[in-house]
Amino acid sequence: MTMQTAGVLKSSPVIRRHEKNPILTAKDVPYESTLVYNAGVAKYHGKYVMVFRNDVWSDEPRKFKYINLGLALSDDGVRWTVQSKPIIDRTFCNDDEVERIYDPRLTVVDGRVVMCFAVDTKHGLRGGIARTDDFEKFEILSLTVPDNRNMVVFPEKIGGVYHRLERPFPVYSRGGKDRFDMWYSDSPDLRYWGNSHLVMGVERFPYANDKIGSGAPPVKTPKGWLTVIHTVDKDESRGKNGWEPAWKKRYCAGIALLDICEPWKVIGYSREPLLAPEASYEVSGGLRNNVIFPGGMILEDSGEVKIYYGSADTVECLASADVGDLIGLCTPA
Repeated sequence: MTMQTAGVLKSSPVIRRHEKNPILTAKDVPYESTLVYNAGVAKYHGKYVMVFRNDVWSDEPRKFKYINLGLALSDDGVRWTVQSKPIIDRTFCNDDEVERIYDPRLTVVDGRVVMCFAVDTKHGLRGGIARTDDFEKFEILSLTVPDNRNMVVFPEKIGGVYHRLERPFPVYSRGGKDRFDMWYSDSPDLRYWGNSHLVMGVERFPYANDKIGSGAPPVKTPKGWLTVIHTVDKDESRGKNGWEPAWKKRYCAGIALLDICEPWKVIGYSREPLLAPEASYEVSGGLRNNVIFPGGMILEDSGEVKIYYGSADTVECLASADVGDLIGLCTPA
């Protein structure tokens, strides 16, 4: 059977890319750096804080060397100062099984920073949750069994428990191929998770034929939990779109609204992309072109929503929209 392709995709007119994009690149990092992307971003103690994925590659031939996580601070969410050294590397979990840690997501819960992250191990890909007050000392609270990732924690308890979105990898039960969906679980203590529900399946999205999943942690609005997601479509006719011999996927950002009390229930979502790869730094010159991956979302008091996203798996970017406009895109499920 031939896979249905998504064709040409356009970003929503309500979203605005920042004129200073990319807002963070490898040139801004005061230690070895090749690619800076897929950051988690939050407001904490009056500052914007960003924990970013820092990939290091050799130049010629291009070959992956290692990953660490860096910390950057900002007064305005646009201009960033990267701290002098990485804050996390593969030794973070104190486990010889761990090969690399990457793709952080930040949520401030009860005045403390909760960080979700992905962990490649010798026996599968795990999702981790840690907590910190200062980005120097971290308490690791939870690591999933393989295979799970793209986890984000909600910024407050609902009904006395913590909540998260996640994207497991059910290859066997989904026909032996990518058909990955967005799920939900809750926890009494951020350590033990269960009560899981399917939130949305990839088949809901006309512009995704491969997988969907959570992106940035949701933000609370009077209408529900505003949630940015990542969507992926695959086209076998695509050729070399980056450093790899072939890159056949395209990542977009979508938007959805979840029930305020039962956040596994979808109130509405957009049937078209919020952000599709169009800008030069999204479609060319990167490790993997045609990639937008949202990892941070901040709702300002003014009603502006800042969405931080990795672009082409190479740089970190910023787009914004009015919260009312974003909610308006979420037509009933």
